[in-house]
Amino acid sequence: SSSCPRIRKSSCCTMKQILASRLIKVPKEVKVTIKSRKVVVTGPRGKLSRSFQNTKVDLQVVNNGRGVRCELWFGKRKALAMIRTITSHVENMITGVTRGFQRKMRMVYAHFPISVSCEDGGKRVEIRNFLGEKIVRHVKMNDGVTVTKSSDVKDELVLTGNNVDDVAQSAANIHGKCLVRNKDIRKFLDGVYVSEKCLATAAPEQ
Repeated sequence: SSSCPRIRKSSCCTMKQILASRLIKVPKEVKVTIKSRKVVVTGPRGKLSRSFQNTKVDLQVVNNGRGVRCELWFGKRKALAMIRTITSHVENMITGVTRGFQRKMRMVYAHFPISVSCEDGGKRVEIRNFLGEKIVRHVKMNDGVTVTKSSDVKDELVLTGNNVDDVAQSAANIHGKCLVRNKDIRKFLDGVYVSEKCLATAAPEQ
């Protein structure tokens, strides 16, 4: 009946999982060191580091350096979700130092051809003639990211780096510099867009 009081589920009544863990395999050519939740991954393409000191998980190298275990004791639902997040970050670091990451971007235009030049050895991009504007747009790449013009595909840029976050952010910076303002974006589709997300090198033959 309407006079019956509502019973609210209190957060203190939710069950905690005693132990949640996840194991990552480390390739032979990769070395992983962990100290105070700071992970350093070294591989053929270079070295990457990332700190997880704001979390409450246990990170340790196991199996004589061939694995990384992430553990969380007595965690609730949101805390347990961090395990998959942290292990995904470490897996991306391992992939970055072995194969690298790549973003391919295409210049899209209807009337005014967009002119793009790579400067400072691939550390900076200059974009000209966007929508016929005279202004020159400068975009600096994040550290460790290089940009080149594709040799076999017209109007294509290729961004390469070891850190997936830096590669993706550099691509987003280029895209953000070429946004159509004060026009109908359904009609004016000019811009620089990400066309493909892939790894920098092919998988090694088994």
